[in-house]
Formats: sequence, C-alpha cells, structure tokens
Amino acid sequence: MAKMIPMIGSSEAGPLGAMHLPRLWLKVSLSAAGQLNDEYDACGAGFDQMVLDGLGVDRDAAVDFISSSRPTYPQFEQWVVDQNGGSIDQSVIDASNAAIAGYEHGDDIVAAISEGAGTNADHAIKDAVTLNALEDWSDFHASLSG
Repeated sequence: MAKMIPMIGSSEAGPLGAMHLPRLWLKVSLSAAGQLNDEYDACGAGFDQMVLDGLGVDRDAAVDFISSSRPTYPQFEQWVVDQNGGSIDQSVIDASNAAIAGYEHGDDIVAAISEGAGTNADHAIKDAVTLNALEDWSDFHASLSG
C-alpha cells in the first residue's frame, strides 16, 4: 500500500474549533497504521507541538492515545477536552489558533517550499499555513507521477 500525504491542512478545525488538531490526528493515525508518507513527521516540533502546547496536552500522551486507541476524530477531540478537566475555554482555543495562523516561516524555508512547489517566485508568501499546504499539494502531485 502506498503511503499517504496528509491532506488535511493546518487551517482546518473540527467541532472544538482548534486549528491543526485534525491534521495532527490524521498524521499520528496514519503513522500508527504504517501509512504516513516518509517525508512527514507523525508529531513534529512545529504546528503539532504548538497546538498541543496551546491546548495544554502532553505530546507523548496524545501520540500514545491515538496510536494505541485508534480513536475517531470526535473521540480524540473529547480526549483532548478530558485532558483539560472537561472543558477548554474559548480564549485558549483562540490563542492557539492565532499562534498557528500568525506563524511565518523563515526565509530559507520559504525559499525551499516555494521553489519545490514552483510558485511564489518572489517569496512574498511567508505564512506557514499557506506554504505548508503548497508543499502538501506539490508532494501529492509528485506522488501521482512517481
């Protein structure tokens, strides 16, 4: 079976409203099943860690829960809420979302992603959410012909 590119973007949010959380769940789920494309981290130090920190969730516990329990996405969201004593204040979710939406890649990463995706020649796009999506789409397209 071919390994998959995670095609849920970082700007996506589930019912809880937390951006990037669905992508994190997808990547860890794919990795646990041995189906995550080798170019992707199951749970990396960037947006994955940002959303976990923003929502007050331990990284190792989240990876273990997803890997061992294989929850649906709503079950994972409920687990995240449970890790916070049964509720997460909207201001916490808003702050996490703002950190993700406002994050910009450094010039070297902007250049690498832009060149790899064949766009953004003047490197004007710096926001990481958009650049990461461009990278996913480029990787997906390359996987079709490879």
